[in-house]
Order: sequence, then C-alpha cells, then structure tokens
Amino acid sequence: MSLIIADKNYHSRLLVGTGKYKDLEETRLAIEASGAQIVTVAIRRTNIGQNPDEANLLDVISPDKYTILPNTAGCYTSQDAVRTCRLARELLGGHNLVKLEVLGDEKTLFPDIPATLEAAQILIKDDFQVMVYTNDDPIIAKRLEEMGCVAVMPLAAPIGSGLGIRNPFNIVTIIENATVPIIVDAGVGTASDAAIAMELGCDGVLMNTAIAAAQKPLLMASAMKKAIEAGREAFQAGRMPRKIYGSASSPLKGMFF
Repeated sequence: MSLIIADKNYHSRLLVGTGKYKDLEETRLAIEASGAQIVTVAIRRTNIGQNPDEANLLDVISPDKYTILPNTAGCYTSQDAVRTCRLARELLGGHNLVKLEVLGDEKTLFPDIPATLEAAQILIKDDFQVMVYTNDDPIIAKRLEEMGCVAVMPLAAPIGSGLGIRNPFNIVTIIENATVPIIVDAGVGTASDAAIAMELGCDGVLMNTAIAAAQKPLLMASAMKKAIEAGREAFQAGRMPRKIYGSASSPLKGMFF
C-alpha cells in the first residue's frame, strides 16, 4: 500500500531535503538517486523565485516531477512560520502543503511546542495542509493530529545530529495512537537508522544531512532508498518474537539417531 498524504499517493516513503549539498547539480543527482517524490525546501534559506538574480532550485527540482514541500526551517516564532508558509504559497502558485517547524533553541534545534501549536492552528484555518515537526511526545503528537495536521513528524534525535532513534518506545506509542501518517523527521545518520524507523512502523522518513553530509552523497541516497524499502517490508512481514534462550533452527522433534 502506498503512502497517502493529503489525499495524494506516493510510492516512495523517503522524503528528502535540499540543503548542505555542494551545488545544485549534486542536489539534483542525490534526489534522483534517493527515489524520493516529496522534496522539502527551506524557504528562508533557498531561492525558489523570490530572488530573481540567483540560481533557482526549481530549475533542477521541477514541481512537475516532485511534490515540493516548503518548510519553515529557521523560524523561531509562530508569526515567522506563518508568514513563511504564506510566502511559499504565493511563490508556488497556491500550493498549500507545507512542513511546519518552529524552533525553540538555536543549540539543540528542539521544537517550541506552544508556538508550533499556535502556528498549526492558524495555518489550518487558512486552508494549509500541515505536516508538522514535533518532539517525540505522544500526547503532543495526538493533539496536533486532532487539530487537523495531515502528517505528524516526530524527531528521532536533534536535527542534523545523526544519532538515530533515541526513544523508539515513544515513536511506537505515537504510531499506535495515530490515524495520520507518522514520519520520522531529524536525527537519522545512516541506512540502518532509516530501516529501524520503518521496522517500528513509521509511514516514512524525512532526512537531509544524513545524505548531504555523507562522504559520497549519491551512494548514501541510494542506500537510504533501499533501507526504507527493506524496513517497510520487514515491518509488514512481522519479525520473529524475541527470546531469552536459544532455539534451534532445525527442530529436534522426530529426529532419528
């Protein structure tokens, strides 16, 4: 079954960002290698037409090929986040699917939850389809879903840290209580982290630094694509139960000596 976000189907469950690459050509090639269909863009840091004298990211990441997901990275107030989403909608001809993040601290980049709730409420009333970055608190995740967010995106670890999933139990609790897609956002460092997120039952994973900061970004993008697919299949297959003691692969029952 495909990933459904805001009534649109996607065969890829890997969402990728566009920052930190050495140039636009590497950005293009990495995204192609990832197989991603949803590409997130930091409106405050990336030119998608607001600066006509600069290179335009949309020249290499076409909205005809990808779903462009404007995000509010770098916003520390609800007002800035709302303003940024409205700018993105204007630049993208009425596009209303956005990724909301309101940060609370420059060092940790953890979300400011009260400001996030405030911004989400305003944006939803303004007919935006909001995918929202949050912490791994199951209560807040459910609150954001009930408000009308189309996807909830709990962090695995701080943005850009590469630490992997620090609290899998909270992520599982969020998934079990959700009726909208749960997409791990932030903290993935390598392919095994992405696979674990999918094995836990996440609907998808969003990443940027894990690919862009790799020694070979194109190869890592390909690895992440495979990890997402493998993790999803493992989740659907259902892993064997964990046991304290060993259990022979070939049963002894019925053996003749």
